[in-house]
Amino acid sequence: MDAPFRGSGDDIDPADQWVLNPRTGEYELRQPDPATERPAVPGPRTAPEPGAAPEPAVPGRRRTTGRGQRKAKKKSTGKRILLWTGGTLAFVLVAGAGAAYLYLKHLDDNITTTDTAGATSDSFSKDKAFSILVIGTDKRTGKGDAGYGDANSLGHADTNILLHVSKDRSNATALSIPRDLVTDIPDCPTRQQDGSLKTVPGTRNIRFNESLGQLGRDPGCTVRTVKALGGGLEVDHFMMADFNAVKTLTTAVGGVEVCLDHAVKDTKSHLDLPAGPSKVEGEQALAFVRTRHSWANQSDLDRIKVQQQFLGSLFRKMKSDDTLTSPTRLMGLAETATKALTVDKGIGHITTLKDVALELKKVPPKNITFLTLPVKDNPADGAFHKTVIVDPVPAGQIFTMIKDDASFTEVKKKQKAKEAARLKGPRSAAADVRVDLYNAGAPGGSAQTTLTWLQTEKGVAKASQLGNAGAGQKRTTLRYAPAQAAQARELADLMGLPASALKPGRSETNAQGLPAMVLRLGADFKGAGVPLTGPAKAPAVPKTTADQVKCAS
Repeated sequence: MDAPFRGSGDDIDPADQWVLNPRTGEYELRQPDPATERPAVPGPRTAPEPGAAPEPAVPGRRRTTGRGQRKAKKKSTGKRILLWTGGTLAFVLVAGAGAAYLYLKHLDDNITTTDTAGATSDSFSKDKAFSILVIGTDKRTGKGDAGYGDANSLGHADTNILLHVSKDRSNATALSIPRDLVTDIPDCPTRQQDGSLKTVPGTRNIRFNESLGQLGRDPGCTVRTVKALGGGLEVDHFMMADFNAVKTLTTAVGGVEVCLDHAVKDTKSHLDLPAGPSKVEGEQALAFVRTRHSWANQSDLDRIKVQQQFLGSLFRKMKSDDTLTSPTRLMGLAETATKALTVDKGIGHITTLKDVALELKKVPPKNITFLTLPVKDNPADGAFHKTVIVDPVPAGQIFTMIKDDASFTEVKKKQKAKEAARLKGPRSAAADVRVDLYNAGAPGGSAQTTLTWLQTEKGVAKASQLGNAGAGQKRTTLRYAPAQAAQARELADLMGLPASALKPGRSETNAQGLPAMVLRLGADFKGAGVPLTGPAKAPAVPKTTADQVKCAS
């Protein structure tokens, strides 16, 4: 693949200008050859500290010799190309729609953004947990795509993956939501071309895939549907790609390794592969993630399992040396990926997507969990089993764990043990607990009812209710000084607070000038005496991780 912009005004292959710095792991401009070139960036260099080891040198640009040799032209500031590397969008792009490690400023123009009328966040934070809904539509836009079923599809939400990345970047969860799930789609404000808002009425008991495309619904409607499905689950952003994106991006990455338990020749999806390992790209990659009649139950749930295996393989490929160390491949991939994506305005700039990619890169493959929303056959279908409905108990546990930023792997085992230790140890008497209560996002009146409950039923006579805390917060917190640890344990036990709610800090004083803990009732507060502790462990549902290599069967 030729690097983009070869033969531009500088007459220099951009891939020759950049090299992997072994010290930082980032691509940088090659240092010039002192004999033939001026420094790329003028200015003094900082001398190393005495006794410090010398920094690894970034190699100089390769010389060209012989016939056709050209003298390097002085580059204008306006023509310099700024590159970033690291990170990956690979496994978050649905059904194989790939990733970009390397970004150019001009790629902003490639990215399509959609105003979701407040359904998503207007910014991205590198210091918080985040969730991105990845939507794969069945819209046929590329060459030859009209041959796949409904050539006039409106672009429904055909494949849907909710990607949650933990605050500490130690783990991530990719939750697949079946397209044939029967659920309620809420009212959806959509932005029109003239800038006005039009609300598409909600619909009860309808397939999830109709949350996009049908009746003019936009990706914000799909985001709202997921939020409602998860009982107020936060979805910060979305990324959307279609059939053509799967083909172009898998080709740009150089193909993805897959494995089959048995040979497949599917006339409906056009998949034609032998048993064992194969590398797929383009049309065969699309066929691989689309086929369902070749698997055990010939259902969309089987297809989801295969897609998860494919995405795990794609993620491993994107982190492999042959991808990370090739500037030419990375530049071609960045060019293709940005053209393939439609995103919300909150992440609709190349610098923001770069930040997302770098945060994703921090997550080890072994701690990226793929699982499917627990469902059961829809009884309204009778014996046909065409649709499914949510299995409420395990689904509720999964959504709670995502809300609590909990891991589905053992990566946080030590951290959980450390947090749990906060609840162990001596506890004071209820009468000695001094705490100030604030409403910080809980239902109206929660602070007053909790104060009454603590004083009359639990003997916490020194509790005070001080109204609203101002800015709301998602989680209930109890802040205390080290000397108040025994009081904090007692109050946590009385109220059913999880260890994560306890926040050690400095001492605070109440209106009487006495040291008091501060309890802020967040949006997760369910009522006085209702425990806030989530499930102790993940529900027993099938799941895989991105480091596992499996054959589709």
